[in-house]
Amino acid sequence: MDDDFDLTADDGPVAAHAMYARLREECPVAYTSAYGGFYALTRYDDVKAAAMNPQTFISSVRAVVPSDPRGLRRPPLNFDAPAHTPFRRALERTLQRTRLERLEPALRKHARRALRPLLEAGEGDIATGFGVEFPAWVTTEWLNLEPHIAPHLAETSFAWITAWREQDSETTTVMSEKMYDIARDLVRRRREHALPVDEDPASSLLAERVDGEPLSEEHLVGCLRQSLVVGMVAPPILLGSTLRHLSNDTALQDRLRAEPELIPGAVEEFLRLYAPYRGFARTASRPTEVRGRTIPVEVPVTLPYAAANRDPRVFENPDTFILGRENVAQHLGFGRGPHRCVGSPLARMAIRIALEELLAGTDSFATHGPYTYARMPEVGLTSVPVTVRENRTAMEEGSLV
Repeated sequence: MDDDFDLTADDGPVAAHAMYARLREECPVAYTSAYGGFYALTRYDDVKAAAMNPQTFISSVRAVVPSDPRGLRRPPLNFDAPAHTPFRRALERTLQRTRLERLEPALRKHARRALRPLLEAGEGDIATGFGVEFPAWVTTEWLNLEPHIAPHLAETSFAWITAWREQDSETTTVMSEKMYDIARDLVRRRREHALPVDEDPASSLLAERVDGEPLSEEHLVGCLRQSLVVGMVAPPILLGSTLRHLSNDTALQDRLRAEPELIPGAVEEFLRLYAPYRGFARTASRPTEVRGRTIPVEVPVTLPYAAANRDPRVFENPDTFILGRENVAQHLGFGRGPHRCVGSPLARMAIRIALEELLAGTDSFATHGPYTYARMPEVGLTSVPVTVRENRTAMEEGSLV
């Protein structure tokens, strides 16, 4: 079968979105032989429909392209219902609004502390510096880990993500095992001393029962291991893309700094415009026809949310940032259906806090090259050098200490 598109031509987000725009019009169900061969759905309605149809498009065969180079699968991402349900239920229990409200003050302090090196130096890389360190603190607080884990998690997860993208199985294994060690130790400690189930993911997972039996040790640890890294992938890319956008649109940067009440709405539009995911996948459980093309069983089907979010059939002027876009809530930045990102409430809050503190702590900032770009399964910027001019008034008033 001939390839409909070439993933190796250019990893830059501009080229990637131009490719998806072409495919949406000319070949909305596209095939490539890359990574062993897979189809890509490029129109919003098709991506959403597949995500909402777990009976036809299952996750237990292939949930990401490229998949883990070692072939490992962990819940809930790699499980189908009903097997994945107790894991999601346990995690969702710890992400209710009241708990997030309790977490916000601590996360804001971490954001301010993580920004200090950048503000003091006047320059740095937002994607590989603050964009990695702050999400590690978010994960540490959510999982109730010891504070010394955060820098270790930042370093380890960054190395793991880089190795995954490069399909370096040896480094992926080494870094993954370090995170497994964190997960195993966490389970051991929660068995000895459980915390309230609505405040602690490990305790919540330990309390789950399936037909009266607890979750298996292997899957429980695997779920926590996945939880350690899932919140470390997208934030650096999204923050890097957002800062580059605001660097190019200084009027918007100044407006958000002057009117921080607009930031939550801006975050939603940034999530739509710069959704970093293009490799989440399903596998057809039976031969399935989409727009006249038959997708056979056992061939992965990617749901590139980045492509769906720029479909002009749904979003007017899709490549343009529109503050207050009326239908922005329709974006698929966190997916849809039973595998919609379980941590989306925490992710939204973390991104909002990060942007609020970046704007409050600076009078201005500007990104500059050289940029580096994400490879599959993501799309966006993975290295974003930035220069900043610190808001000395804010520092003197003690808002950034």
